[in-house]
Amino acid sequence: MENMEITTTVIIPNYNGMKFLEPCIRSLRDQSYPAFRILVVDNGSTDGSAEWLREKQIDTIFLPENTGFSGAVNRGIRAADTPYVILLNNDVRVSPYFVAELVRAIGQSEKIFSVSSRMIQMYHPDRLDDTGDMYSILGWAYQRGVGQKLTWYRRPGRVFSACAGAAIYRRDVFDEIGYFDEMHFAYLEDIDVGYRARIAGYDNLYWPAALVWHVGSGTSGSKYNSFKVKLAARNNVYLNYKNMPPLQLLLNAAPIAAGVFLKYLFFRKLGFEKDYLEGFFEGIRTAHRCRRVRYNPAHFRNYAAIEAELIAGAFLYVYEFTARRFGHQEKES
Repeated sequence: MENMEITTTVIIPNYNGMKFLEPCIRSLRDQSYPAFRILVVDNGSTDGSAEWLREKQIDTIFLPENTGFSGAVNRGIRAADTPYVILLNNDVRVSPYFVAELVRAIGQSEKIFSVSSRMIQMYHPDRLDDTGDMYSILGWAYQRGVGQKLTWYRRPGRVFSACAGAAIYRRDVFDEIGYFDEMHFAYLEDIDVGYRARIAGYDNLYWPAALVWHVGSGTSGSKYNSFKVKLAARNNVYLNYKNMPPLQLLLNAAPIAAGVFLKYLFFRKLGFEKDYLEGFFEGIRTAHRCRRVRYNPAHFRNYAAIEAELIAGAFLYVYEFTARRFGHQEKES
């Protein structure tokens, strides 16, 4: 065991997550798979996290200020020297076979960029939290399976992108497609990097045997708040501008506009309409600073497949929403 080659670095970004760190790291130390190391990236915490990490002698990169999720995980990925990296939120507890199952899943093919775990709600353990992230032609990103019963999504399969809250990535692919976009700071950065991988011809998978229990919004504090609404609205503009060639943007302009309008109505009911519009227009003003994916005709089939998935993603969203809202019969899949 002592001579076993380390294959995986588990990177935990932390910002004032003192109350989550100890149970998260304890669950990692109970893993059946020993060939990994833990690396925490602390984003300038002021709640005692940094002192605790030093006291426990946990391998940590200490950043002087909060660089957001994207900045923190990029530092961790660049510091890693293993073929695989697992990105893990601090507000999770993982099963004893979590690392082993993710390594097994991604090892199936070199064309797999990422593998998303089966995330269950910590405080409602009969409900799913995420089974891979999806994107739709309306410009809506969403957590597949969120709020559904545990009988949903019990089989492995392809997803649009992995949820970076608990997923494994093939490290060398980042050198090809680029790292997490630090203009995002936080929110939708995992959809963006998964989108770029799909354009380049890689797959993103969901692997239900890798189990995670997730508190949710452990760092930001709530499902919807001014900060999250504004950043997500801005980053949604970046996501489309960067990854869609001009012709695809033109083709999808009407459904994206409809999606923006519906989102505005939704946030107006919650009292966040000003934050949503502020973020949206900031995205319009600053999108030119983003590094766009250069169109390559060799990837035309990938773009066509993505377009079909965006259309399917809208139908899946409606189906899941209807199932949650009206209590559809449980789905076995």
